[in-house]
Amino acid sequence: MHKLKQYWVAEALEKDLGDPLVPENPLSYKRVIEIDESEEFPHDEIRWLYDWKLQHYYIPTACGGEFTSFEEFVAFVRVLARRDQTIGIAFTTLFWSFLTWMAGTPEQKQKLARLIMDDYGAMCLGYSEKEHGSDLVNGDLTATKVEGGYLLNGEKWPINRATISNVSYILAKTDPNGGPKCLTLFMVDKREIDPANYYNLPKILTHGVRASDMSGIGFKDCFVPDSHRLREEGDGLELALKGFQITRMLCAAFAHGAADTALRTTLSFATTRVLYNKTVSDLPQPRRTLTDAFLDILICDCETIPAARGFHLIPEQFSVWASVVKYFVPDRLEKMVNDVYVVLGSRFYMREEHDFGIFQKLLRDNSIISMFDGSSIVNLHALILQMRQLTKYRSKRNSGTMSELKNRLEAIFSLEKPVPTFEPTKLELFGRGCDDTLQGLEIALDGLESVKLSGEVDAGVIEHLLNLGNLVLEELNAHDEQIGLSKFEYGHDQSPELFEIAKRYCTLHAAAACLHTWLYNRSILGDFFARGEWLVLALHRLLRTLRPMPYTISEEYVEKVALELLKLYRENRHFSIVPFQLAPSKTTEDNIHAGSELQLQA
Repeated sequence: MHKLKQYWVAEALEKDLGDPLVPENPLSYKRVIEIDESEEFPHDEIRWLYDWKLQHYYIPTACGGEFTSFEEFVAFVRVLARRDQTIGIAFTTLFWSFLTWMAGTPEQKQKLARLIMDDYGAMCLGYSEKEHGSDLVNGDLTATKVEGGYLLNGEKWPINRATISNVSYILAKTDPNGGPKCLTLFMVDKREIDPANYYNLPKILTHGVRASDMSGIGFKDCFVPDSHRLREEGDGLELALKGFQITRMLCAAFAHGAADTALRTTLSFATTRVLYNKTVSDLPQPRRTLTDAFLDILICDCETIPAARGFHLIPEQFSVWASVVKYFVPDRLEKMVNDVYVVLGSRFYMREEHDFGIFQKLLRDNSIISMFDGSSIVNLHALILQMRQLTKYRSKRNSGTMSELKNRLEAIFSLEKPVPTFEPTKLELFGRGCDDTLQGLEIALDGLESVKLSGEVDAGVIEHLLNLGNLVLEELNAHDEQIGLSKFEYGHDQSPELFEIAKRYCTLHAAAACLHTWLYNRSILGDFFARGEWLVLALHRLLRTLRPMPYTISEEYVEKVALELLKLYRENRHFSIVPFQLAPSKTTEDNIHAGSELQLQA
């Protein structure tokens, strides 16, 4: 059992929300399905979360709140998202407050903190426009300077919580000549502007997250005082892009929550449904599908959790790491959800039959995550623009820099290590070629050699890990050579081939993250984690997408991972490298009772 205090808030929230299968509990599956059917904004459920004081964990301690780390933040957002992504996303628009914590004056920070904590305030992000999408520089909404402030004119759309929010972060053009310094960011407080000069656009009917306040906002000669401007004129694009580095990584938490529910509700069917005189979970093909899904969650854990810690330690590298996480994790887990619904059979498509129809809802809801805060293509493009620098920086590695890198890797990946206070001013638009996770791949291979010499891990497991780790290094070297030979140019007209190369980079990044996470946490995350069979299968699963590999590396390892998955399910614990206890459930009680019966019979 872990003793990591950064997971205490998530465990406390999980306990108080209770079993989502009990209809009377807050955010129960039955209730969130009812909300989805009505498409009405979940005011009561959002209020429950405010009353619980969850909003305090979105505000840094320096501003009077209780936010201490992004690792803690990701854990409790996963708790929300495993029940309902609509409510989780609606409440977590609060994390746009980081724009103010990053760039606001002391007065702006205190004002926003009071709004969130005392007045249960919320915020939304007005960047995109109907005619321009993610092309922010060419937006049409303008801010014209007048005495004491600005006049806003134009519309932003689509926006989550555009209508039901107190503060709108509005990106406006202050220089009509265009260019990277033409945008300015405003923290528009609706309480302080004339209602006659702004309006909300109609609710947008969406495929998923149907109860969201998805709408827009428009301004017509709307005066906003200078006190609403964040930092200086022309700083808007820089702030927007740095803010995305934070929120893109945090979006992974929503995908993790959906993946947990998809796998858990499928297991509740597969472990009880009998076909051909066996439960579905005992049939070879469904069992392997469920095991692979569990491996995907563990792989994505190793990418997401250290990244959350990395914000505090290497924020200057997040132009790379945030883009990797935002592409890789939602994409991988969305595919995982689509894989497991085959096991659930026709019930995945039914809105009432199984677990109140939660699978069908999350299938729709989860498809939006890869689009948030820059689509998969936008994030891959951001990586492409940095590929040459990354390759050049890796070519310069030497023993002196590797010693410093080893210390950083331990601080980032060891979950026992405390992290310093996040310093958003250290975020950089471009990482200058630094990516510690892949830069330190040889350090990880040296670590595997040390584990081999220690004899602490099964010899077969460590040999597999060394072989697979060296294949990852071989693929990384081939990637660097490919980048060196590519006809790369800056700009938006990148070849489809480069997008595929960027996807491969993300896969290699995930493989290296898995190795680092295992090496620095073998003694604290339990016997299953420490033995390493899961890691062998995870690396093999990733490499199979990059090169010809045998379908199976060890059926024995697959069965051990399958048994761990079933154990976590029966004990009602989080599907994660940090498997904390979930709220007590009827399933848990039934399994405990069954275990007691077996002991009595024995």
